[in-house]
Parts: sequence; structure tokens; C-alpha cells
Amino acid sequence: METVNTHEAKTHLSRLIQKAVDGEPFIIARAGKPLVKVTAIEAAPARKIQRMGFMEGEGVIPDDFDTLGQDEIEAMFYGDDR
Repeated sequence: METVNTHEAKTHLSRLIQKAVDGEPFIIARAGKPLVKVTAIEAAPARKIQRMGFMEGEGVIPDDFDTLGQDEIEAMFYGDDR
């Protein structure tokens, strides 16, 4: 297992991380004394994504939903002079 000093680890962090991801863990040392072992973590299991429609039938959408409050909104933008 490769051992690198802290300065080298900072300088080549991206390369070292890629090596760890590829299955080659490494140790970071300070003044020759090992401090930490860097290894890749296993991927988290895929979460089941809840799909749209899970609340189907739980509410009512009014027929005028697309124009709901249109008069009030236009009055705010254009004033009541229309």
C-alpha cells in the first residue's frame, strides 16, 4: 500500500483519490508516521424513487385552475383601469 506525506497528498489529491476508487487504498503520513488510511467507500444502495401519482384521488383540481386568480393578478400588474 502506498504511503504519501501530507504535502504530496495535497498536491496530487485528485490522482490519489482516483487510485483509491480504482481499488488502491493509500496512507497519508506526517513526518513518516501514518495518520490516515484512504479507501473508497461502497456505493449506497439505490433508493426506490416514489413516482408521481402517489396522491391520485386525494384532492380536487378546479376546472379553472389555469386561470385561477387571473383577474386579481392582472389588476396587480396593470391596475384597475383596464
